[in-house]
Amino acid sequence: MGNSSTGRVALVTGAAHRIGAAIARELHRAGCRVLIHYRSSAAGAQQLLRELNAVRPDSCAALQADLCRANDVRELAAQAAALAPGLDLLVNNASAFYATPLGNVTDAQWNELFDANLKGAFFLSQALAPALARRQGAIVNIVDIHADIPLPQHTVYTMAKAGLAMMTRALAVELGPSVRVNGIAPGAILWPEQPNVVLGAAHADTLLAQTALKRMGTPEDIAGAARFLGLEAPYVTGQVLAVDGGRNLY
Repeated sequence: MGNSSTGRVALVTGAAHRIGAAIARELHRAGCRVLIHYRSSAAGAQQLLRELNAVRPDSCAALQADLCRANDVRELAAQAAALAPGLDLLVNNASAFYATPLGNVTDAQWNELFDANLKGAFFLSQALAPALARRQGAIVNIVDIHADIPLPQHTVYTMAKAGLAMMTRALAVELGPSVRVNGIAPGAILWPEQPNVVLGAAHADTLLAQTALKRMGTPEDIAGAARFLGLEAPYVTGQVLAVDGGRNLY
């Protein structure tokens, strides 16, 4: 990716599809050069890369890394710095989500859910903090309303996301005044890709009935919030914005 654009530069983790891709598109529309991170979704990342570069040539690059591996996190940070020395925004969107019913939780599940949802985001933020500070940049963490509202059979996931919410506030203190750090807590935006006994289609009506707006949101709702917090909110830091249609009111 060249350096001809005068726009800001954003790295979005887990950006090959779903909410991450919507965030990448929104930041690209805002004039950013976008670094698309992916773990295993190479085809989706390349498709998005072609889409964005067709709109504005040489404005996007794709970077592969497994954020559960410390060496990969360090390499991703190094690659991001090499491709875009003027990094302005890091969006920690990559996540793992599945049920872990109490009594059957394994060490491997614990490690994967904490690494994917918290550890990787922390060490990537730490590695890129100096680059972000040089540009008075920002970090946006994609949290979850279930960081505050327990989700049955998903104890490990919700614990990891609660840690990400606290990390958001703690890093806002640690990295201020040079770097702003905020979070977004999505509500009912997309149903899980894998079968899920709690959040399956059969439970959709019940969940939406417990949402003030009585409807699902869209990935674009999260993307708009990421653009606002990352690029357009110079006096906002340490906040976790619920974008949930009022689900947190119930």
